[in-house]
Amino acid sequence: MSDSDLAVSIALGIGLAAATGFRVFLPMLITSAAAYSGHLPLGENFAWLGTAPALAMLGVAAVVEILAYYIPGVDNLLDTLATPAAFVAGTIVSAAVMADVSPMLKWTTAIIAGGGIAGVTQGVTALLRAKSTVLTAGVGNPVVATAELGGSLLVSLLALAAPIIAVVVVVVFLWFAVRLIRRIARHARPAKTEAGG
Repeated sequence: MSDSDLAVSIALGIGLAAATGFRVFLPMLITSAAAYSGHLPLGENFAWLGTAPALAMLGVAAVVEILAYYIPGVDNLLDTLATPAAFVAGTIVSAAVMADVSPMLKWTTAIIAGGGIAGVTQGVTALLRAKSTVLTAGVGNPVVATAELGGSLLVSLLALAAPIIAVVVVVVFLWFAVRLIRRIARHARPAKTEAGG
């Protein structure tokens, strides 16, 4: 495998892993569909991901997860469960698509980069939803849920079509999200001070 192919393979894994930080099951469903249709080769230990039963199971899981995020209260509970789940899903999906990479490099990259970026993305989106819950009494949460769904779909499809660009999009999103969270925190602090005084 050439250096450029290796970079693309790793970027594909990282892009799909980042998408699991927005929604755990949708990127896995997209990966499964791409593998099942023959458009995406998987590592030999991950052939199960490209089978009809996996496709059906992930389809049901993705629909349930998407709908559950629109139920007030359940969305915040799901964020608690989704953080470790995103890490696991990010690790699995990134390892699955790094087909021609040595096992040592594959699992090191999958755990550190794949699982790590999935966890960070999930953490940032959970923080945004928590801020939305406090500032809008939960009314703004469906907007956050829709943005997450769109982000998961966009990054998953972009990772398959242009992996390097997908990674750049994720980095830009995280940069903007951190700036937004800091700005919200700064505006909330003076309001608390005035309320206390």
